[in-house]
Amino acid sequence: MQDNDERTALCALNRVLGYQPVTGHLLREHFGSAAAVFRQDPDTLREALGADRALAEQLTPRELEWADKELQKVREQGFRFIACGDDDYPGLLAECPDPPLGLYFNAASSPAEVFGLRPAIAVVGTRDLSPYGREWCRRIVLAMGESAGAPLIVSGLAFGADAVAHRTALECGLPTVGVMATGIEKIYPWQHEPLAAEMVRSPGSAVVTDYPTGSAPVALNFIRRNRIIAGLTRATVVIESKTKGGSLLTAKYANDYDRDVFALPGRADDVRSAGCNSLIRQRMADIITTPEDLVERLGLGNTLRRRKEGLEVLLQRKYGPESPLARFALLVKGRPGISFEEMVRETGWSWGSVLEYAGTLEADGFLHTDLLQRCTIPVKNT
Repeated sequence: MQDNDERTALCALNRVLGYQPVTGHLLREHFGSAAAVFRQDPDTLREALGADRALAEQLTPRELEWADKELQKVREQGFRFIACGDDDYPGLLAECPDPPLGLYFNAASSPAEVFGLRPAIAVVGTRDLSPYGREWCRRIVLAMGESAGAPLIVSGLAFGADAVAHRTALECGLPTVGVMATGIEKIYPWQHEPLAAEMVRSPGSAVVTDYPTGSAPVALNFIRRNRIIAGLTRATVVIESKTKGGSLLTAKYANDYDRDVFALPGRADDVRSAGCNSLIRQRMADIITTPEDLVERLGLGNTLRRRKEGLEVLLQRKYGPESPLARFALLVKGRPGISFEEMVRETGWSWGSVLEYAGTLEADGFLHTDLLQRCTIPVKNT
């Protein structure tokens, strides 16, 4: 774990060189640390920067003052800044030749719980998703949810395929990470604020970005976002894409990082499938034939194995092993028809807690209650 001075310096470097992380890493290596970069005089920096010598004017102690305030603001708002080189910086991302100098992180779980416990798979696609694309996106993520590997689903929190991937992951108990092209406190698009909030609350899920607080969603920012999606994951799945778009950039980065890419084929005359068909034709992606075949090729195991794990594992992955929500549902499984009143007596929970837990479980599809407040587990979860 790096000291505070180095983390502050990396936060400052990230603001100045976020679009050129390789330059930031080279400077850090050249001078021995990020903190040392800001102790150099302008002439020394210009010499080290070469063609990028104009950047020397920005690498001043004023940036460290800004970074001090930035990190304080991040802490006060309940977020984290993970510097490249920290123990909890995502391992796959660190292996890339151009990893971000730092990541802003918002989650109820720790970075190790989000990035270190399971394989990560990117699921991306067009915002203009067709019914065909929507159906297949759901089928693919649901199949991953039924697999023994039970991966982390990573996407970009955008309309279309991204939102379907995130929501389906939450629905089937998989953790999911949204990578943003804005500051950590600004969800874009704003319509996905409830989705992002649910992700932040869910065990193993998170929202991340490498942009400083206050950053707006300008078009150029999404290139960096796509690079991070590819870097965080061992494989990228492209659902639908036109011949130009962020999904193709994510696939390109994944190829550059020597990660696997899979694409869903579509009709030859459908513009929303033209990008996927091109990836397959150019052998930049393997073709997706069935969700079950894709799951096995991703190394996640047979999709039947997760079904056999039963309700307990689903609940633990959704809510955590010590959650009262998991205990509530398992009590209902053991005693179908148990009433709210009996649940209060059985557990010692307050009436308000029982109502809250039942409401959450029912909204998530794990519970059914009748007019007499008797509880049962839906057949699909038994």
